[in-house]
Amino acid sequence: MKASIRRSAIFASAAALAIAVCGTTGTAQAEPGDGELQFGYVLPETGQLAYLGPPQIESLKFAIQKINDAGGVLGKSVPTVVSSDEAGQEAVAAQSADRVLAAGVDAIIGAAASGMSLSFIDRVTGAGVVQCSGSNTAPTFTDYEDDGFYFRTVPSDALQGPILADVVRDDGHNRVALVARADDYGRGLMESTRKSLEERGATVTLAETYDPKATNFDQVAQQIENSRPDAAVVIAFEEGAQILQGMIESGIGPDRIGVYGADGLRSEELPSLVAPGQPERLSGMKGTAPASAENEQYVKDLKKFAPKLKELQFAPQVFDCVTTIALAAEKAESDDPGEYVKEMNGITKDGEKCNSFAACKELLADGRNIDYDGVSGPLNFTDKGEPGQATIEVYGYDDKGALQTLRTETSKAEQ
Repeated sequence: MKASIRRSAIFASAAALAIAVCGTTGTAQAEPGDGELQFGYVLPETGQLAYLGPPQIESLKFAIQKINDAGGVLGKSVPTVVSSDEAGQEAVAAQSADRVLAAGVDAIIGAAASGMSLSFIDRVTGAGVVQCSGSNTAPTFTDYEDDGFYFRTVPSDALQGPILADVVRDDGHNRVALVARADDYGRGLMESTRKSLEERGATVTLAETYDPKATNFDQVAQQIENSRPDAAVVIAFEEGAQILQGMIESGIGPDRIGVYGADGLRSEELPSLVAPGQPERLSGMKGTAPASAENEQYVKDLKKFAPKLKELQFAPQVFDCVTTIALAAEKAESDDPGEYVKEMNGITKDGEKCNSFAACKELLADGRNIDYDGVSGPLNFTDKGEPGQATIEVYGYDDKGALQTLRTETSKAEQ
């Protein structure tokens, strides 16, 4: 079935929902190709990843402001984004996506969690609407059948895993335990890290997943201890604080063995969650995450736009989702996803370099091909609609438990 036909069917079946969405957002229902580029989002306003909601949502709004400051898209200002909550629950995320689709959006930003995106990706791409996530890192998406409508500006964990393994090995650890949440994100990053560790000569003493919805994680900490590692990697979201707590109580905290995390645990608040009143207990823990603070000017401008922001994780990647979509619409001279989707990959490579919507738009107006380098770094989308290389931050907690960026590394996809 053609995307345009599927798109019409979705709108017809969701007419009642459109009224509800318009009533809550104040946005009139849009139509494909009406000359107005309408964004929607499904991002965590509540739930276990709620701390990742503000940086992504504010960065999305900031990107729209920058686009409108440069004259908008196709001569029209980009309207207020249609908002909805992924809430950390697959059923709620799917319902949220339906509501946003019913508003007639041309693109959906989100979800934050890979599992949440997987709960509604077929609805969005099947409707012929572009979906772009700034934080879906599960390798699952690389070969996902999405008719070419799904994109991500964050690198796959297939690129993060080798960097994480390097950090562990460079610290001199030989026996490594791996535990991960039992979802696409956890399994994907664990497997990528396990493979890389073994290729680098390490012994993986444990590679187990756990139920992230469990109420007690003492068994996870016990499994790690029983495997007698000299380092442990915890691939988790919010529940990771309980696992780290259990490890410290069992005598296998960062003061005894190497302890490492990934993007799901990168948070300034993690030490106070793990050891209230004693944030120094997490001193020495390290981890990796897609770089979030590499572009100093962007960080400065975003904090001026949203001065209450504490976290920055995945904010630049979301900014790049919005900007890439807007530039693709400019290049295609259409806000119809079925048209501008054809330009998404091409505008990120093999053209004249530019690093802002305004500069890139000017080049397009002159009939030149562009290579948009995002605030998160060069995108260079592969044919799969994802970055061909990754800038990965290595972070750590100092002797007071304060989060620090230690360095950044580059990882490239195998061709």
